[in-house]
Amino acid sequence: MKKIGMIGIGMMGHGIASNLVKHGHSLSVLAHAGNQPIDDLVQQGVKTFTTPKDLAAHSDVVILCVTGTPQVEAVLMGEEGVLNGLRPNTLVIDCSTAMPASTEKIAQAVMAQGGLFVDAPMTRTPKEAAEGRLNLLVGADAALFEICQPILACFAENIVHVGPVGAGHRMKLLHNYVSLGSVALLAEAAACAQVGGVNAQTFVDVLAMGGGWGAALERLKPFILNQDNTGLRFTVSKIGRASCRERVSSPV
Repeated sequence: MKKIGMIGIGMMGHGIASNLVKHGHSLSVLAHAGNQPIDDLVQQGVKTFTTPKDLAAHSDVVILCVTGTPQVEAVLMGEEGVLNGLRPNTLVIDCSTAMPASTEKIAQAVMAQGGLFVDAPMTRTPKEAAEGRLNLLVGADAALFEICQPILACFAENIVHVGPVGAGHRMKLLHNYVSLGSVALLAEAAACAQVGGVNAQTFVDVLAMGGGWGAALERLKPFILNQDNTGLRFTVSKIGRASCRERVSSPV
């Protein structure tokens, strides 16, 4: 079993952490105000560290599950960052949603320190994270992909090798453009239906019988019908003005 350090115990990260413990790994996490409550993890023997540097110094594998590129860069390359405590051959797995160009530069910095780097962003929701049934889109060379699969399998149902480092994050951005774009469109349509006096059940039934059926409808349906938001606990926000092409491309 590996000594794993994890940074980012949020809605998705908590499920990942729980499943790593369930599979017998020795887990340490970074104490942070943005974490979900971790009392249950601590009761199972999970240790906490106050800096990414100290966490990395005690880990064979470091998993990141933070908000995005600024947070990834901060926890890795800050004054008390992971790179300052990284041991030779430590594997860094970034499950965050991040910009591919930054991912490639970070991978080079990790490898310059003697470490290994994989980008493995996720799809699905906190529910599947808790169940150990995430989808992972992995960017790594073929040999490293094979090495990290047993760890990834602790919390993922489907693991796809997309290509070299950065490819996982490119695929995740493309996935989000489609999936969250569909969610935004459906949310607007549901709001218009409500204003227009269309019965919510009728709205859902008609879409489900035709081209409106899909994952977005299934995840939003509990909220449309019963104001139950547990099926899709995410928000959509505007990040800069970069176009799809600019975000997915990889200028160095």
